[in-house]
This record gives sequence, C-alpha cells and structure tokens, in this order.
Amino acid sequence: MDTLFRNSRRKLSQGLIFWREVGEKTSIIFLHGAWNESSQWLSVMKSLAQDFHCFAPDLLGFGESENPNIHHSIDLQVECLAEFLQAVKLEKVFLVGHSLGGWIAASYALKYPEKVNGLVLLAPEGVEIAGQEQHCRKMRRLLSYPPVIVKLLRSLTPLTKIFGWHEKIAQDLQLRQVLFPYPIGCQLLFKRRQAEIEAELLQKQLYMIDVPVLILQGGQDTPDALAKSRVYAQLMPKVELKMIAHAGNDLPESSAGVVAIEIREFIKSILKSHNFNELN
Repeated sequence: MDTLFRNSRRKLSQGLIFWREVGEKTSIIFLHGAWNESSQWLSVMKSLAQDFHCFAPDLLGFGESENPNIHHSIDLQVECLAEFLQAVKLEKVFLVGHSLGGWIAASYALKYPEKVNGLVLLAPEGVEIAGQEQHCRKMRRLLSYPPVIVKLLRSLTPLTKIFGWHEKIAQDLQLRQVLFPYPIGCQLLFKRRQAEIEAELLQKQLYMIDVPVLILQGGQDTPDALAKSRVYAQLMPKVELKMIAHAGNDLPESSAGVVAIEIREFIKSILKSHNFNELN
C-alpha cells in the first residue's frame, strides 16, 4: 500500500513554513541538511510511518518555506522550530537532524531540554575542528566568484591542464555549483562573520545535553565530517556513535533503510525504558 504523505503550510512570525507529514503515534521531527530540503527524508519517513508520526519541515529559507529578508542564524532556526512545534501542538518530540539540521537539533535540545526525548544526529555540523576557519574563508572566496570569473576559469581548461591545476579548479567549480542553489545554507555555515559563527558553535555546551543521543556517521564521508561527529561523541554524556562503513555524506538518501532501522531501534529502546505516556 502506498504511503500517503500530507503536505502543509503554516504562517509563523518568522515566515511561512512548509512541511511533509506521515504516520501517527510517537512524534519525530526530521531536519534536513544545508544542501537539501525536506524531501531528503522521504524514504526514511516511509519506512517509519507505520510506527511513528513523522514531520519534515523545510527550514526557513529552504525549499518551499519562505525566505524572508532577515539576518539568518542558528538561533533564528531554533526559534522557528520552537514556534512550528507549538503550532502543530507537539509538546515533546524526538529530533533527527542531518548536517546543518543536526546543529539546529542539538541547539534546540540545549535551549528547550524539557521538550526533547532524544536526538539522532547524522554527520552533524556545529562544532569546531582544526582548520575550520581556513575552510570557511575558502568557501566564502569560492562563493564570491562573479560569473565572469567562473566562465574564464572554464575557458582556460587547456592551460590549467598543462600546469596541473585542472583537477583542483574543476573540483572547486563543481562544489560551487552544488552549494550555490542554497544561499541560506551558505550563509549559516560560511558567509556570516566568523565571530558570529563561532558564537553559535556547541562544543562548550554539549555536556549539558542530558537526553539520549545517537550519532550516525558515514565511513566514506570527508575527514572534517568524521572529526565533527567524533567531537560530538566525546563531549556528550549519553551518546553512542555508529559508523555506517560504506556510506558517504548523503546518509538519508543512500542509506535510508539502515538509517530507518537505527532510528526505530533507538527510539523504541527509549520508549521501553520510560513510561510510554510520558513521551507523547
């Protein structure tokens, strides 16, 4: 039988929010990554719909949600999530976040600990690792190239091949092409003042997250992503880090079945250890 997803919209004080919804019973909120929108969770939600009430909003500024002309920050996303949960009358939930969504989920758990039953973080952003400031500078530079520079670099391919620069330039331009359609993701991760980004990083606060946490990390992901997941795992008190050896940086899509199994087992273990009525 086909899984029937419900698409909804609600005007919040920060802007119009779009979300996908399926299932019933215990509530799970899925937060997408920086280079995605809520559709990245469709396969995972379909697998879980029989047992859980799944919600996947497009974050403010992404997908079909409104992109208001305001200064975007992690705290703004957290407040938007809080207002969304209040609007759909969900008092306490499980949060699942990928990449940027993981950063927002953990930040929400710190600000509203009484409203979170548990966290599942997939390759989460939001902590400091070695070389991060330099990486941010590189991304800002890459994203600031005007179209004429991009066109010029592509036209110089024969010359760049002679000097051995072609592969590196091609990789950078391909990365720019991936990131460019997600201006709010770029702003939140790279294009704000460095001091502002650093002020919202979580490594100094993670010890205060007292709910159970499961971290899922693709073994074939980038060294930076692996390092960030390890920082989370080292600093949180009730955490388990699970590596999915064959997976890269697109866990919700490429490993949807494995991710769904891990989420189901994690949540059901928490439900068993608590009075079920307290978690709804």
